Amino acid sequence: MAKSVSYSAASTRAGNRATASWRDYYELTKPNVVMLLLLTALVGMCLATPGWVDWQVLVAGLAGIGLLSSAAAVINHVVDHRIDSQMARTFNRPVAKGKVSVAHALLFAAVMAVAGYAILELAVNRLTALLTLASLVGYAGIYTMFLKRATPQNIVIGGLAGAAPPLLGWTAVTGEVHPHALLLVLIVFTWTPPHFWALAIHREKDYAKAKVPMLPVTHGVAFTKTSVLLYTLLLCLVCLLPYLVGMSNLIYLIGSLLLNAGFLAYTWKLKFAATDKTAMQTFKYSILHLMILFVVLLVDHYVPITL
Repeated sequence: MAKSVSYSAASTRAGNRATASWRDYYELTKPNVVMLLLLTALVGMCLATPGWVDWQVLVAGLAGIGLLSSAAAVINHVVDHRIDSQMARTFNRPVAKGKVSVAHALLFAAVMAVAGYAILELAVNRLTALLTLASLVGYAGIYTMFLKRATPQNIVIGGLAGAAPPLLGWTAVTGEVHPHALLLVLIVFTWTPPHFWALAIHREKDYAKAKVPMLPVTHGVAFTKTSVLLYTLLLCLVCLLPYLVGMSNLIYLIGSLLLNAGFLAYTWKLKFAATDKTAMQTFKYSILHLMILFVVLLVDHYVPITL
């Protein structure tokens, strides 16, 4: 009987893999996440030069960063597929569902990683290629394979890899690391914990079931809400730095103040007057916050208005 059940399960997985389509492989790359990363990389490119970015550097840089980021996402799917299969948010992912095999997913990741590195090495510069590869190792290796399962501070420590794209964009244009690029990294780095912990609060039971030591699981939802609020306050201060150091102008100052006020309002409500929907609403707003903040940085760069 046991053999029959195992055979049936294996047949189901094989059948699912046979029906894998390009959409399944596309989903493996976490396209929405990668597009947000590429937006921050694009802004890093544009802010690195007073004029327009050379189109060849622009295309090659975004292609290489995008391919390596996508490869990291695929590896994340592979490493986490057992955890994903136990969580309502992720059980239908291609590897967790058996639509794409682990071997095929890893081959897909390897091809993208090699192609992405080669593009950056040959068409951009070695510094950007190495830094982007380091980000892949940081996210897919250090965070996904170790930190995620080892500490409730996983997203804080591992968030540095996800915060790197503005720096990668900057180095793609200039070939050097600049304090202003690191300031952009600091914004994304500080934004990451309240962004992700809002989702973790909403999915606390899922993470507990999968035995992943996310902050709401290890320290409780109330403590996590406080952490989200405090990190958002810190983010509000960090977002002022581009204006204070002369990196940006009035459009950015006004835009960032409004966006941060909205983020703070959501996290305040999450802490003191939450409903069942508040955590997910906060998570969704955080994505808009970062996206619009970097668009405002871009507009401010090309349309400088000073007092």
